[in-house]
Amino acid sequence: MRIVIVGCGRVGSLLARRLATEGHTVSVIDERPSAFERLGDDFDGEMVVGNGLEGATLRRAGIEKADGFAAVMPGDNRNLMAAQLARDIFKVPRVITRIYDPIRAEVFREMGLETICSTVIGASLIHDYFVDGVNRADAVAGAGGRKT
Repeated sequence: MRIVIVGCGRVGSLLARRLATEGHTVSVIDERPSAFERLGDDFDGEMVVGNGLEGATLRRAGIEKADGFAAVMPGDNRNLMAAQLARDIFKVPRVITRIYDPIRAEVFREMGLETICSTVIGASLIHDYFVDGVNRADAVAGAGGRKT
């Protein structure tokens, strides 16, 4: 698959490395050239410096041929706008956005966007640790959790 990722922070870089290692064609967009250091020297995907909300930048990253798009920038609103561009303008078949605010996540889902709310996921894992005594983060690849 060809995947475009907007945001090369912790989540974006981990996702990009994992997808590239699995053999997918990956393009990562970030405004900060230094962000690409997180990818490591062995990353064989494409790194595009630019604004992930601009059509020209998205085109340079290959969005017109993308099978998937992930918006994982620091801000919920920017992620929403990027996801809408990918879905509505560029017709990317699989679009997902990472959201911090659970209320916004619900609103975005009502708009037909696929979301991952890291706040809800984190709270659920911590809840399960207290209630069940098990750190279920082990079930999440690379999360670093362990059973107690």
